[in-house]
Amino acid sequence: MEKYNIALIGLAVMGENLILNMENHGFSVAIYNRTTSKVDNFVKGRARGKNIKGCYSLDELVQSLKRPRKIMMMVKAGKPVDELIEQLIPLCEKGDILIDGGNSHFPDTRRRTRQVEEKGLLYIGTGVSGGEEGALRGPSIMPGGSSQAWPHVKDIFQSIAAKVKDGSPCCEWVGRDGAGHFVKMVHNGIEYGDMQMIAESYAIMKEALGLTPPEMEPVFREWNTGELDSYLIEITADIMGKKDEESGKAMLDVILDTAGQKGTGRWTSQEALNLGVPAPTVVEAVLARAMSAIKEERVAASRLLPGPAKTFSGARKEFIEMIRQALYASKICSYAQGFQLMREAAREYEWELKFGEIALMWREGCIIRAQFLGKIKDAFDKKADLQNLLMDDYFRNAIEKSQAAWRTVVATAVELGIPVPAYSSALAYYDGYRSARLSANLLQAQRDYFGAHMYERVDKPRGEFFHTNWTGRGGTTASGTYTV
Repeated sequence: MEKYNIALIGLAVMGENLILNMENHGFSVAIYNRTTSKVDNFVKGRARGKNIKGCYSLDELVQSLKRPRKIMMMVKAGKPVDELIEQLIPLCEKGDILIDGGNSHFPDTRRRTRQVEEKGLLYIGTGVSGGEEGALRGPSIMPGGSSQAWPHVKDIFQSIAAKVKDGSPCCEWVGRDGAGHFVKMVHNGIEYGDMQMIAESYAIMKEALGLTPPEMEPVFREWNTGELDSYLIEITADIMGKKDEESGKAMLDVILDTAGQKGTGRWTSQEALNLGVPAPTVVEAVLARAMSAIKEERVAASRLLPGPAKTFSGARKEFIEMIRQALYASKICSYAQGFQLMREAAREYEWELKFGEIALMWREGCIIRAQFLGKIKDAFDKKADLQNLLMDDYFRNAIEKSQAAWRTVVATAVELGIPVPAYSSALAYYDGYRSARLSANLLQAQRDYFGAHMYERVDKPRGEFFHTNWTGRGGTTASGTYTV
């Protein structure tokens, strides 16, 4: 009986397209879906005549594979993954490899790696980004887990991954246990920030300048030829030019202003808080979607709550260029936050993350793919232990050139009552990061006043803590030091 190179479970959009991608690159694929009618429809439809075998039980699937067996799960994150692992373990043998290609939360991947390895099997948790088109033509793939598994799947993954101009695949081993899914999570958090900043650019042009979506289409097309060249800017231009066939209006004008989310941006925000890493732009992007969700409340509030009555009176063309510069500067700060978060996670979880390779993996195939990521790779190639992207010459100079325009755009939006939480948070992050002294000395004095939490002094070595009897009524007992 013919043995197949790899198996894939789950015939939703991503699963189907990954299967076809693998087969197109010369790999034979065994497939399974819990709803077996999907197997029939796929085998008789898009997979007809291809080296793809439909299986109708997990046992049949496992038995159809070459050893070590490689089984990729493309099912809903959470409980379905755990249930599938429990079913597969008894059917597999020592050295077989289970692969989770869904959007699993990285702590689950860390746990599952331990669980599967204890049974003598190997485990990979891999982020896959690129949507339907990317899955078929070449996604960005971010694998992590059992390092012994990588040589067995490397050829398949790197063959089907997107490629940069020199042919390098947008896929490399990230690290042990949950590293791959962590990097994918940060990718998605940055994606939230990118999308929100582009939406704010649209809002400013719409509300301040009175531009319609068709009038904005050439603006975004032009932006996509320079520093902002990226997939998200490209599709934004397409969206601006699309008309609704039913009403004849701009498609954007008939879409309700309530945005959904699947949780990965929230996970990124939560992990930034857990690790104490400032990532305000991702957080604000998540909260902006939450604000959009309370549509009825916002409509009611719009009738009662006053705002500024000012209108924009400057030159429109010059201001559009300022918006472009503000978007680029904000984008730099957003990515700086994402890479800071990965740097701290590498320390916390003892991962050897290679940030230049991560930037390369995101250069093509994924949703945040952009020319800009080549500059990030260059920055880490020059200095592997770079503390922050803002400290790289290219990005520091880019911010310097854009800073005046950035501040003007944010100030104008505030004066006109246009909410720009991502722009504003990125600017606040920049100003905070470049400040040698912040107002946290007052916060620490307040904490010591009401809770005897102690403080450090500017005239003493770091690590020495002090307490003041602020009222004259307290004692000398302190509650302990603080976590920075």
